[in-house]
Amino acid sequence: MFFVTPAYAEEAPAAATGTDAHAAPAAGEVHTETGVAEGEHARGPFPPFDSTTYASQLLWLVITFGVFYLLMQKVIAPRIGAILDQRHTRISQDLEEAGRLKAEADAAVETYEGELAAARAKSHAIGSAARDAAKAKAEEDRRAVETSLSEKIKAAEARIADIKAKAFADVGTIAEETAAAVVEQLIGSTAAQADVAAAVAAAKKEA
Repeated sequence: MFFVTPAYAEEAPAAATGTDAHAAPAAGEVHTETGVAEGEHARGPFPPFDSTTYASQLLWLVITFGVFYLLMQKVIAPRIGAILDQRHTRISQDLEEAGRLKAEADAAVETYEGELAAARAKSHAIGSAARDAAKAKAEEDRRAVETSLSEKIKAAEARIADIKAKAFADVGTIAEETAAAVVEQLIGSTAAQADVAAAVAAAKKEA
């Protein structure tokens, strides 16, 4: 509410004193633009510390706190909880996925180690079998060579014995012919073939 000072109240002091109508008003004079006496702002307390406004301040504090609490409970807290649940679910899924991948990696490593051990065992078995086969083949070849050599030696011995027998037979014939010729030269007549053969045979026994 604005207070307006009558015109004559402003004109009379101006005429009496001879000062300008726009000069500063006296102390306690009401300002025509704000309707508040000068010096009132300086005398009044700061509004938040004014005891006359404590009730309204507490009321607005309770209302503001209630609205903020409802906002936290109905809007902010559910959103934060949903975000935390979503992150917890994602972390759990990531941990499960990491565990599954680790289990697969462990299984793959175990399978690889098993296959490697089987391959090593197989290679050792193949090497042993190859060595055994080579030894058996060498032994078989050795026996075959020994058998062949033995047969050849037996054949050679039989042939030598045959040659000796033929040689001894030829020697007997030659000896009989030689003995017959010697007897003929000595006595001037031919000796009987049977007597010459008997004499040669007797000489062989003595030899």
